Amino acid sequence: MTFAISALKYPLLLALCAGVVSGCTVLRAEHREARAEARYPPTGTMVTLADGPHAGQIVHVKVEGPEDAPQIVLIHGASGSLRDMTFRLAPALVEDHRLFIVDRPGFGYSQPMEDDSIFQQAAVLRQAVDQLGAKTPMVLGHSYGGAVALAWATQAPDSLSSLVLLSAASQTWEGDLPWLYKLTAPPLGQTLAVPLITAWAPESAVTSAVEEVFEPEAMSEGYIAHFGPDMTLRRVTMRANARQRAHLKAEIAQMVPDYGKVSVPVELLHGDQDTTVGLEIHSRPTARALPHARLTVLKGAGHMIEQTRVPDVLEAIKRLEN
Repeated sequence: MTFAISALKYPLLLALCAGVVSGCTVLRAEHREARAEARYPPTGTMVTLADGPHAGQIVHVKVEGPEDAPQIVLIHGASGSLRDMTFRLAPALVEDHRLFIVDRPGFGYSQPMEDDSIFQQAAVLRQAVDQLGAKTPMVLGHSYGGAVALAWATQAPDSLSSLVLLSAASQTWEGDLPWLYKLTAPPLGQTLAVPLITAWAPESAVTSAVEEVFEPEAMSEGYIAHFGPDMTLRRVTMRANARQRAHLKAEIAQMVPDYGKVSVPVELLHGDQDTTVGLEIHSRPTARALPHARLTVLKGAGHMIEQTRVPDVLEAIKRLEN
């Protein structure tokens, strides 16, 4: 009996230590999330979908600009929120456009979804902006948001007037998931790894990760302070982001055969130095597949062209409006 108790001593100590660490992790994660939400409160309208298969779903939408101006929906990419669109692009558009700037499900202040494929996200966002008065708007998406914009256009081609795709993920690619998503997408990673990252990821590492996405261009001054990466580190958002990113390639493969259905004019913009979403893999073949598409290749540009190449984006929007 003495031996049995002694043999249990170390497992019990390990379990106790694990419990303490787990408790500290949860408390620290909750503290960081509360601090982030206090710093970056919702700036738009919380829209509750009124009917249909997604009735009750809550979507955060910021509406700006003259009511009678041309309408544009702005859809952010992975690891983002509508704050990405409100830093440089929305201020450049707001005087002459009615903007519907959305948080995708699970990001910012939009409620996560169990089925958060690009198709279901597009349906939810379409219904949310429709309830706010958007009728056949132009739809603009960046990166992952470009895939959602394409899902919108292939699902409901009569519900938008035109499409703008910025550094958009639009084709399948070789290779596996990046290590972070391999870690955080499976159920065990969602349960264990995500809270650890939320609680303990150093701010310097987060800043470096954002800077890398801008390369080879410099990160826009003031972007981190406006964007609030701690909002992306919240557990609900990290889980949604990992899940969505893990399923993206298969969803795009399902969508590609429908590109011929997109009857509206499309402007694609892509940096020739984009190492996050490659130009040759994505926008070049997509521009050939879409019936009414124009591709503009931005020399020396990286992935974050919605920040670094706003004049080029404005020119593309003008071409669609003329």
